[in-house]
Amino acid sequence: MLRVGLTGGLASGKSTVGRMLADRGAAVFDADELVRDLYRPGGAAERAARDLFGAAVLDENGAVDRVRVAEIVFRDPGKRHALEARIHPIVREERERRFGQAAWAGARVAVCEASLLFETGTEGEYDRVLLVVAPEQTRIQRWIARGGTEEDARRRLAAQIAPEEAARRAHEVIVNDGSPEALRRQVEEVWERWLALEGN
Repeated sequence: MLRVGLTGGLASGKSTVGRMLADRGAAVFDADELVRDLYRPGGAAERAARDLFGAAVLDENGAVDRVRVAEIVFRDPGKRHALEARIHPIVREERERRFGQAAWAGARVAVCEASLLFETGTEGEYDRVLLVVAPEQTRIQRWIARGGTEEDARRRLAAQIAPEEAARRAHEVIVNDGSPEALRRQVEEVWERWLALEGN
């Protein structure tokens, strides 16, 4: 089974690409969803946020507010790294469990969607890394359309690896700057390439 890491910057379209890969038969799961699960009451991320940041990240009910956590960590790289050091080993363990499930189910390709794949230096843990890129202004507009702000988008973009560097470290790059059909064609080309690799 081919183990693939799917990544891309803010609002680049990686989730759309993930759905297209799933339509072709890939077992796709989202590392960001694994992190969200860890923020549930009693979860490891919730405990880490309480330990590291205290009352600054609690809402009026005393629960950890992920928006407040994001505001803190995207302004302060040191605090972001401290939180990641607590959470990433747990996410890695769950990711391996998901890959194991996919292999047991007979998947030829399994894809883990991970926003911070390069930032966490985990690209070596996959057989292939697929990067999705899009023009920065397009990504900001998509983020605003989802209810975010331009300021928040730019703060998040600043915390992510430059697309040029990411492209040098990826095996395949999909450019999401055209029509859905153009995107689908690129996904199909990558998929066929993977199946040829997986068959060798």
